[in-house]
Amino acid sequence: MKIGTKVIHAGLPQGGQGEPFRSGVTFAGPFHASGDPKAVPYTYGRYHNPTFTQYEKALGELEGGTTIVFASGMAAITAVFGITLRPGDILVMPTDSYYNARSIAENYFTEMGVTIRKIPTAINELGDAITGAKLLWLETPANPGLDVCDIRGLAKEAHDNGALVAVDNTTATAIGQSPLALGADFSVSSDTKAMTGHSDLIMGHVATRDEQLANKLLAWRTQMGPVPGPMEVWLAHRSLATLELRLSRQCSNSLRIAEFLQTHSKVSGVRYPGLPDDASYEIASKQMQFFGPVVGFVLPDAAKADKFLHSCKLVFEASSFGGVYTTAERRARWGGDDIPEGFIRLSVGCEDEHDLINDIEQALAAM
Repeated sequence: MKIGTKVIHAGLPQGGQGEPFRSGVTFAGPFHASGDPKAVPYTYGRYHNPTFTQYEKALGELEGGTTIVFASGMAAITAVFGITLRPGDILVMPTDSYYNARSIAENYFTEMGVTIRKIPTAINELGDAITGAKLLWLETPANPGLDVCDIRGLAKEAHDNGALVAVDNTTATAIGQSPLALGADFSVSSDTKAMTGHSDLIMGHVATRDEQLANKLLAWRTQMGPVPGPMEVWLAHRSLATLELRLSRQCSNSLRIAEFLQTHSKVSGVRYPGLPDDASYEIASKQMQFFGPVVGFVLPDAAKADKFLHSCKLVFEASSFGGVYTTAERRARWGGDDIPEGFIRLSVGCEDEHDLINDIEQALAAM
C-alpha cells in the first residue's frame, strides 16, 4: 500500500453499516469496571482511552512498532530517558540536538548520576564515545542545524556495544524516515510539528518494536501522568490523514526556496537535506523518503535578521515548525545552540511556492 493511502486509512476500524468511518472522541475519567480490572478493556482515563487506542494503532502502522502517545514531545523524550537511564549510566547524545532534550539530560539526569557524552550529529563512527553507554540518542535531521547521521550504521555500532538507540524523528516524521526499520529501538516524535501540522496541538509519541520497552513506556505514562487530552488525540488522528499531502507540498516548496536562497547575495550558509550539494544529502537520500519542511540559512547579523522577519508578510515570526503556515525565527534569540546570531530557521508551509519566494525576496530587499 502506498504511503498516501496508508496515512488516510491508518487506525480506522473495519466499520459496519450505518457507522462513521472513525468513531468520535471518548471523554471519560472512569469507565464501568466491575470485578477483575484485567478483564475490562478500559478502566481509568490515565491508563487508557479508546481514542488513544485508535491513534496509537494508526501511528503503529506508520512506525512499524507499538506506539505510546504522550502529552507533548518533551514528555515523550523524558519517558525514553526515564525508562532507560539510572544512576551510573552513560547517555551519548548530539551536541546539536534539540536544546530542551539536552537541557533535561544535562540538568535533571546528570543530577541523578547519569554521565553525558556529547558527539556531533554529523559523525561517521562512535568510537570510544559508545563504550559502556546505556543509551545512544540521535536526532536526524538535527534541529536547528539540519545535519544528518547514518541511523543504520550508528545503531549497529551502538548495539554491538550493548547500548539502546533512540532517534528523535520529529523533523522527518514517521513517513519521511523509518528509524525502527533502520535499527533503532525507539522512534520519538513531537507530534506538535508536522505529524499533526496545523499549529494547534501539543503532543508526542514513542514507537518501539520491543514489547518490554513498550510496557515500560506505558507504565511510565500511567504512573507519571503525561497523558494527552482525548480531544487533542482525536484531532491529531484526523490531521494524520493529510500528512502525505502536506509533507509533499512542504518539501517541494522547501527545495524551491532553498534553491532560491542559494542564489541570493545577502544569504549564506543555506542548509536543506534535499539540496544535492548539501553536506547531508548523501546520507539523507539513502534513508529519508521526504527531506522535511525545514530550511536553515544565515543573514549578516541579528539586526538584519530581525528586519527580514519583520518585513515578511506571509511568513509568520514564530517558534516551532512543520505546520501548514510558513513560519520563521532567528533561532539564536533563545540561546543554547551553537549557531550564528543571524541564523534563520524557516519552516516552510503549504502556500504557493511563488508567493512564498516573492515574499522572502521582498523581505530580503527591505533588509
